[in-house]
Amino acid sequence: MTESAGKPHPGSAAPEPQFADRSYRSVPGIISGVMLLAVAGWLILDAVISGTGKTPWIALAAAPVFALPVFAYTLRPVVYANERRLLVRNPLRSVEAPWAAVEGLRAGYSVELFAGGKKYQVWAVPVSLRQRKRANRQAARAAAAGDPVISGGRPRPESGRPSNPSAGRAARAGDADPTRAWSDQVVDSLQELAERNAARPDAAGSVSVRWCWWIIAPTLAGLAAMIVLIVAG
Repeated sequence: MTESAGKPHPGSAAPEPQFADRSYRSVPGIISGVMLLAVAGWLILDAVISGTGKTPWIALAAAPVFALPVFAYTLRPVVYANERRLLVRNPLRSVEAPWAAVEGLRAGYSVELFAGGKKYQVWAVPVSLRQRKRANRQAARAAAAGDPVISGGRPRPESGRPSNPSAGRAARAGDADPTRAWSDQVVDSLQELAERNAARPDAAGSVSVRWCWWIIAPTLAGLAAMIVLIVAG
């Protein structure tokens, strides 16, 4: 057995640690989607069971027309990010962008992804102006109180420990920063991932867009069937 057995060869790179996809989605959107689907399911089921004439058939045709768009706009949107790429799952299409193709992200009145020379909306991260105003007021109060907190809930390097105990706990535990709106924090996190991983060899490539036909086609078919049933009556 040679001396180098069981040891890495000189010059060989150790494998870089991998992390699972980070996911970002709107919890209020999920809750509202579940509630709407529950109400719609109850109404459609009631119409099918107790309806007369063509009512049950119209209710069945209306089911995908209502249920699929509600699912698409509330439960489906999500953002996945790992070391290689960013995957934005919008209501009717998915956008996969390697980090090298990501030109930037912006949170204005909505979150926007700039990649491959095009702009894409990010439905999974809605911008709440009310939340942003509340965060700005919290930041102003913290600044007035002399709280040395910067973006991300981290104390300034030159200022030592924050004077606000709750801010200190957030900085140590990695909790959400109360002085920043959630959408702004998500954009900062994704922008940091883009800058960190853009030069990776496995983060190169072009942007790919896939339409969600399994939602679009049944919705259009149900709409057509519903119109035919109503007109034929």
